[in-house]
Amino acid sequence: MASVASKIYSDDVSLLVLLLDTNPLFWSNTSTTFSQFLSHVLAFLNAVLGLNQLNQVVVIATGYSSCDYIYDSSSLTSNVNSESGRTGTPALFGSLLEKLEDFIDKDEELIKEQEHDDRIASSLLSGSLSMALCYIQRIFRSGHLHPQPRILCLQGSPDGPEQYVAVMNSIFSAQRLMVPIDSCYIGTQNSAFLQQASYITGGVHHAPKQLDGLFQFLTTIFATDLHTRSFVQLPKPVGVDFRASCFCHKKTIDMGYVCSVCLSIFCEHHKKCSTCGSVFGQSKLDGASTVSDKKRKAPDS
Repeated sequence: MASVASKIYSDDVSLLVLLLDTNPLFWSNTSTTFSQFLSHVLAFLNAVLGLNQLNQVVVIATGYSSCDYIYDSSSLTSNVNSESGRTGTPALFGSLLEKLEDFIDKDEELIKEQEHDDRIASSLLSGSLSMALCYIQRIFRSGHLHPQPRILCLQGSPDGPEQYVAVMNSIFSAQRLMVPIDSCYIGTQNSAFLQQASYITGGVHHAPKQLDGLFQFLTTIFATDLHTRSFVQLPKPVGVDFRASCFCHKKTIDMGYVCSVCLSIFCEHHKKCSTCGSVFGQSKLDGASTVSDKKRKAPDS
């Protein structure tokens, strides 16, 4: 991506792709309502657009079963100030609220259809990350000047181990494109996916303990452009969770078996790799345990 750096406007112009967690299963079990959370987010987006007239913002809603683009500041019409949309809300976010409401309604209908599913109540993070990278790649290939792209994940839902492969592929793609992934986790337990995403891509990860001051955290940490971050003290990663998820049961594991051909991870020993079809030999750990069991069962001489 050597040609990307020559096509940017300047160091302080940003393209912010915001991944907004709208999972109804998460927001129905939190003390903070989604409308309160959204008010902080809209104020933050307004601040980002006000920092530089060339800044761009794209919002992708991340639901339980789907994700979709709901806002793109580059496609706004010239008469955004003619209507106020809703009381107390800037006119330029009127279309965002309408599309967001339609998206949540459709996502809730999909949840009702999958009510007997035993899947963890996680959001479709892998899908929204892929959509964000596709949008950024399209900007790169447009041939025009573009701002410095970065991704910000606002998530509260727990990680979905079944999305491990897709999420890691997106993280490595962002690393190759030199696109940092910032993450703000607002759930009760931290996210290993977001920790690894920010650490690998050089982004910033933060988990505020109180959502009352969310706007303050967003503006002081995540509103800074890539140029400003070189001389601003931002939160540093502490104790990143690098645990992986197995390919067989989609569970987060501390120790497992790795295929030497395709690097697939398994929590149990298998005779054959389910990903690439490679045939495994007997595990040394299993062989050692078998020998130790025989020694225990041997009679005393």
